[in-house]
Amino acid sequence: MQDRGFTPTQLAARAAYLLRGNDLGVMTSAAPKLYPHMWSWDAAFVAVGLAPLSVERAVVELDTLLSAQWRNGMIPHIVFANGVDGYFPGPARWEVNRLAANAPETAQTSGITQPPVHAIAVQRILDHSRRHGRSTRAVADAFLDRRWPDLMRWHRWLARARDLDGNGRIALYHGWESGMDNSPRWDAAYANVIADAVPAYRREDLVHVTDPGQRPSDGEYARYLWLLEEMKRVRYDDDELATAMSFAVEDVFVSAVFALSCEVLADIGEDCSKPRADIRDLREWSDRFRRGVVDTTDPRSGAAKDFDLRDGRWVATDTLAMFAPLLCGGLDRPVERVLLRTFDGPKFCGHPDLRYALPPSTSPVSADFRPREYWRGPVWPVMTWLFSWAFARRGWAERANALRAEGLRQAADGSFAEYYEPFTGEPLGSMQQSWTAAAVLDWLG
Repeated sequence: MQDRGFTPTQLAARAAYLLRGNDLGVMTSAAPKLYPHMWSWDAAFVAVGLAPLSVERAVVELDTLLSAQWRNGMIPHIVFANGVDGYFPGPARWEVNRLAANAPETAQTSGITQPPVHAIAVQRILDHSRRHGRSTRAVADAFLDRRWPDLMRWHRWLARARDLDGNGRIALYHGWESGMDNSPRWDAAYANVIADAVPAYRREDLVHVTDPGQRPSDGEYARYLWLLEEMKRVRYDDDELATAMSFAVEDVFVSAVFALSCEVLADIGEDCSKPRADIRDLREWSDRFRRGVVDTTDPRSGAAKDFDLRDGRWVATDTLAMFAPLLCGGLDRPVERVLLRTFDGPKFCGHPDLRYALPPSTSPVSADFRPREYWRGPVWPVMTWLFSWAFARRGWAERANALRAEGLRQAADGSFAEYYEPFTGEPLGSMQQSWTAAAVLDWLG
């Protein structure tokens, strides 16, 4: 299975040890140095990895995240750990407890959101609970009963507050909300962000990743922080943000994840006898956002596009976002086969110089490709996991297993890196990344 490094048993043990080491009690830090708090979609993937170790602990992870949910239904992208420093921007820069009417009273959070992958984590928790005794199953069932209204509020907020034109696509007001912070997808949108005087700051990320070539530039960071100032000016109000933000894009990848997650949550609801009205809403949202994704695609290649709401133009890039329809479905089968060939072919997984046959975040043949820089080229194990899981769900077992096998070969060095150089396999970014360990545990579970 691997050509170097640890055996599967050793790798699983190291991954479990890493998650225990990053455990802060009721939350898992995304990474102990660079990301010492809880991130929203990280927490969902961490719960996926915790579930085969302890369903009970996986439940605690999502309980902590959902306890920080905003009153309007938004799950914030960061929940800050009490007494933990070393990350910027922290609570003092976001100021949500002072400014935002919907911010939680009992937690410190950021003021934006992240991709809605949480239903997938709930499904994995339920899957593992069914393999245990009655008491473990009861813990998972009680969690679902307790948190079902919160999960519905989350999905309802996305469907209503972030589908600005009712066209089935999620609008984002910051590239951080996509999870793919500095992807080439956002270059044009960020170029329209004219940063005024940003209050003084010190970049903590460059303290822990000393090669600045792996991280966004200072110019990019100034724009990121200026967008926070724009949000603060309107006190994070949903209605105001729609017109106040100089960055506003319809994210086709997040929209596909939402369509998929609505379908997963509807399936859970049917299996667990949840309210029919909720299931009906989830099915409607899944259908609407699947159509919204497909409406962006090229009729011949199937490649999906984002839409810049400020420029009023489509944004086509050779990044992972182009494969959004492979997650949620909806393409005609002949077009879907073309898109799958692109995924497998020399623009992505089949590029002849790749160390492992895995999808880089940006195509190596793209002019925007930078093999060491964050979301502009490196391979992210968590994205490999997401595509592998989605492919398995869609019945593409051979493709899913191939990604799993290659992902484990890449991870066999035991570094559990945030991302990897696609040609050499060198681990980059933060080491001891929780969601990378979680992906490995799920693959080996």
